[in-house]
Amino acid sequence: MKPLPLSSSAGTGLAMRAVSERFDKIQVPAAYRLVAEAIEREILTGRLRAGEAIGTEAELGRQFGVNRSTVREGIRALEEGGYVSRGPDRRLYASLPRYSRLSSRMSRAMVLHEVTFRELYDATMALEMASIEHACAVITPEMLAELAANIEAATAAQDDPVRLSELDSDFHALLARASGNRVLELAREPAGLLFFPTAELICRRVPEGARRMLEAHRALLEALRARDVKLATTWMRRHLVDWRKGFERAGRDLDEPVERVYARTLAPPA
Repeated sequence: MKPLPLSSSAGTGLAMRAVSERFDKIQVPAAYRLVAEAIEREILTGRLRAGEAIGTEAELGRQFGVNRSTVREGIRALEEGGYVSRGPDRRLYASLPRYSRLSSRMSRAMVLHEVTFRELYDATMALEMASIEHACAVITPEMLAELAANIEAATAAQDDPVRLSELDSDFHALLARASGNRVLELAREPAGLLFFPTAELICRRVPEGARRMLEAHRALLEALRARDVKLATTWMRRHLVDWRKGFERAGRDLDEPVERVYARTLAPPA
């Protein structure tokens, strides 16, 4: 005997339940976040320039059609991010956050998205190669002197993994600045912040780690002095491949998420 068909009302009920279970509830952003995002967007696009007055909380409240407390919450978020400052007249002014704040936010986003060191390595290879190539063409005597001073300080600190890793991070930041391209300088910084602790790890656990790092830095400086693009890019590639090998020799896995690697960094090697 064939089963009886469902009544139209029963079928409609099941269909309604299926539809209702298919979608999540819509999350409406808080009003203060919309205020903050609107002002931030104006600053980042350049329509509001650093130092330009934004207005008072009361004036902004009237423009956005929200109460003053909502504006105050939005402004507080912008002040924390470095996008807004208060003048002595208590008026609000646009400001550009230091790139370290922007990059640290991007670094946190990378951690939240569980990026791996392999992804960082691939992206960093492209950015560092571009930076050194540009630097060969435009580097100034002042930048060469700064790089030389960095290497001298690193040579004196080669038995101190913490200080050496700081100087290694500074060296690569200087190279990016020497490229004369602010997009390259800003783009490499978020990954640089995540790479920074690994230099200390490698110098502690790989006997020749510090020596090879300094050898590469000296070779890069000489290539820059000679403005030899081929030599500079060859050494940069060698330097980054060396980092990858040292990272793996230190007992770490390129395909693990960054956060998990850092969680294990303080543990003794297996």
